[in-house]
Amino acid sequence: MLPTIGSKELVAWLPTLLGVRPGDVVVIPSVCYPTYEVGGLLAGATVVRSDSLTALGPDRRIKLIWINSPSNPTGKVLPVEHLRKVVSWARERGVTVVSDECYLSLGWETRPVSVLDDAVTGGDYTGVLAVHSLSKRSNLAGYRAGFLGGDPALVAGLLAVRKHAGMIVPAPVQAAMIAALGDETHVEHQRERYAARRDTLRTALGKAGFEIDFSEAGLYLWATRGEDCWQTVDGLAEKGILAAPGAFYGPAAAQHVRIALTATDERIAAAASRLA
Repeated sequence: MLPTIGSKELVAWLPTLLGVRPGDVVVIPSVCYPTYEVGGLLAGATVVRSDSLTALGPDRRIKLIWINSPSNPTGKVLPVEHLRKVVSWARERGVTVVSDECYLSLGWETRPVSVLDDAVTGGDYTGVLAVHSLSKRSNLAGYRAGFLGGDPALVAGLLAVRKHAGMIVPAPVQAAMIAALGDETHVEHQRERYAARRDTLRTALGKAGFEIDFSEAGLYLWATRGEDCWQTVDGLAEKGILAAPGAFYGPAAAQHVRIALTATDERIAAAASRLA
């Protein structure tokens, strides 16, 4: 395991640190966390949005594929069969697969599975990496506490480079990470809080005419009223409710908004009341 200064800096710099260069292709989900695209562009690569391996074609010089399950922003969870297919396809072509699993412990309607699970990799981590964060599961966002695991050769190479680049997690933060990862009680308490907030908001949004898509895991509800996302954002803002426009996450999300479960219980209750 390689400690990282949160997950955001890792996502942004990982393509560069893995040797992605101009002329290479980085594949990201069609709707996803914007930093995947930023990281590819920082490396000078061509960034392609695709959820289909067959759509990528045979001639592209693909170097890295990002997957994200559970997804930010949609909350979609990729099944084991899909993960296995991506890993197999990538290995045949010498492509590195990186899975962002920062919301792995927050499954609601299904149990998310890590790309490093034996059911996916067969016990062989070659060419596969998984990114994790303690910001969500343990409320350590301000600590900048993340970590990376997977292919031992890739992890060793990243460790060597990151040490020389000064990307070193302070010892007190590493101690906090060890303590948090060694305790599941606080994680269950967090899950209970988020589950209650999720039920409150989901019910209120449904009564207000929203449709909730995916959202089977994670810290967000992926909502739509079948209109331009900016129109939805404006309507919610008039009620004192802030939401992220789907356009932030890709062209395919132009009619959705991301609504977070991270406000306090009192603020969640107030939002539900305003929606009513």
